[in-house]
Amino acid sequence: MKPLQIAVLGAGHLGRIHSKLLAQVDDAELVAIVDPFPAAREAAAEAFGVPTFASTDEVLGLIDAAIIASPSDCHAEMATALLAADKHVFVEKPITVRADQADRLVELAANRRRTLQVGHVERFNPAWNAAADVTASAKYVEAVRASRFPGRCLDVGVVMDLMIHDIDLVLSLTSAALSDVRASGLAVVSGHEDIAEARLEFECGLVANLKASRISPTPARSMQTYGPNGFAEIDFGSLSLATVCPSDSIRDRSFDLATATDQPLKYADELFTDHLRVDQVQIAPRNAILDELHDFVISIRSRSAPTVSGAAGARAVAVAQRVLDSIAERRWQQDADVASVGAHALATEGIREASRRIHQQRRAG
Repeated sequence: MKPLQIAVLGAGHLGRIHSKLLAQVDDAELVAIVDPFPAAREAAAEAFGVPTFASTDEVLGLIDAAIIASPSDCHAEMATALLAADKHVFVEKPITVRADQADRLVELAANRRRTLQVGHVERFNPAWNAAADVTASAKYVEAVRASRFPGRCLDVGVVMDLMIHDIDLVLSLTSAALSDVRASGLAVVSGHEDIAEARLEFECGLVANLKASRISPTPARSMQTYGPNGFAEIDFGSLSLATVCPSDSIRDRSFDLATATDQPLKYADELFTDHLRVDQVQIAPRNAILDELHDFVISIRSRSAPTVSGAAGARAVAVAQRVLDSIAERRWQQDADVASVGAHALATEGIREASRRIHQQRRAG
């Protein structure tokens, strides 16, 4: 059987990664790279030895599938053209920048019976998968995702760029509807929010507190989950996992500290040996992007749903949009007459003015 003929749309950072890794994917062959910029096409042709093109339309007759690694605001148009031409599509996250666009892609893929997969790569992170038994049925999640200023992906804010990874992971834990969203964020150096925090509440009782920043001096990609199966602390960057698993007496609430010991100050060692077992799990490293590309090809050939379907990607965008709506409505001043609302709210006075005012108030007092 002839390998799947695949084009990569976008010759930037992620596009080059996908183009390189496709050589390691069974039953797949990179046959074209698409980018509107001549310099990018020239560099891609030299690096990967395949024809390059300026537009998606030029490769439709050459391919079975495509990987979209272009700016986020191009995803909807590119994926629509590919699906309408009966091509299978892998699109980097977010699937689109608007929920209605994502829903239309999901419907189009279903009507055309094409595979639509979204690049939420953390679903393939070995630390996340190793924690599956503990994270199942989680009721409380905390996540922090921060990076130094990337200088790219600035067509969207940190919610669609970084937080959406953790939104997708949380959504994979429950099928319940989202009941409440509260969020805040600020644009600091770009045209969109650069820092954000959100609290998501679901009808099943799950609560998730998510924080994201792309102006952090210290990178972080971590998550903690709590539930009936115990506690998990996951570091997606270092691939480390710590779990705390409760004993049967903790699970069924029959444990009574008062009867277990008369010296609670000295009980910590016994508690974490007999009732809250602590494990440091060894994680074997894997290339998560390579794994998701294998998943894409397998899904096409087997006609089965990919791990991260278009519907899953659309659900993540819908929740991210609710976070952005909440950020836009966030008031930063108590005075109702002060128009200080949303991510672009500005301080009503600078540090110098505030210091002068406080000093004058103290002198007057």
